[in-house]
Amino acid sequence: MMSVNQKLFQRKKEDFVCAHCAARVRGDGYTNHCPECLWSRHVDVRPGDRQERCRGMMRPVALTPHKKGMALVHRCMHCGAERKNRTHKRDNVAAVMQLSADNAGGGFTPLEI
Repeated sequence: MMSVNQKLFQRKKEDFVCAHCAARVRGDGYTNHCPECLWSRHVDVRPGDRQERCRGMMRPVALTPHKKGMALVHRCMHCGAERKNRTHKRDNVAAVMQLSADNAGGGFTPLEI
């Protein structure tokens, strides 16, 4: 059980190099995926805590409605865990549209960008 003092979200402003496409990403404290290729990394148990031991790459597999817009669904290529993360205004529009089109076709097509 979580104590009263534990936060559900811990904002961490971190820059990183995408382990999938090598894009240099400037974090804003809410950045949790590469805005170029949409891939992520399995690093959090709770958003921002960096306590997940898996560290696997998380492939964007779907786009789903979110109360504040749209969310990407990421699936860890190592352990299979799935997480939803809101899209960001800096996300590559073509990559988001491709993911949406892939989902509309009824199946998952690997995203190649």
